[in-house]
Amino acid sequence: MEQHQVTLRDVTRDDVSRIRSWLDDDEVAESWFGRYSYGDPAHLGYHPNEVLDVSDEEWRRIFDNPEHRILSIYSEDDEHIGEIHLAIEESLGDGQISILIGRKDLWHHGYGTTAMRASLEKAFDDYGLYRVWADIPEYNTPALTLFRHLGFVHEGTLRKSRPHEGSRFDSVVMGMLAAEYARQS
Repeated sequence: MEQHQVTLRDVTRDDVSRIRSWLDDDEVAESWFGRYSYGDPAHLGYHPNEVLDVSDEEWRRIFDNPEHRILSIYSEDDEHIGEIHLAIEESLGDGQISILIGRKDLWHHGYGTTAMRASLEKAFDDYGLYRVWADIPEYNTPALTLFRHLGFVHEGTLRKSRPHEGSRFDSVVMGMLAAEYARQS
């Protein structure tokens, strides 16, 4: 697989507009946070359909939140290709990480792996976290493979916690400790 370079940047309004359009695709929405019970694509930290029109002050409140880091993923060609979220629980020193490569034409080309590595570097080196974890639905096998490949460890299973296509599925909690990350670096 080709090795790509990515950069993590502050989110812009143009980025949110692209996220919103990517989430119109069912496959993209399901690989991210799924859908709310009323059908809209789920999204943590902000609502893409609402945030484009907020004031600059409200924008800063959302995107400068130290407990919910949201960054855009840009390719080596300076194209916005996705987004990462890191919900930080400062008192515990851990964070729940989520990643989306919204450009489906770039899926399975190594961008997710590269972006996750950049995100882990930020989480452990910049934010000083002790642990990073992810909650991955069992039907998202590419994400499970990615997290295993990066050294995340299965920590538990949330039984039937994810509604998907009229059924309920288990969700796998996977985690990585700072010491495990340091051994890989």
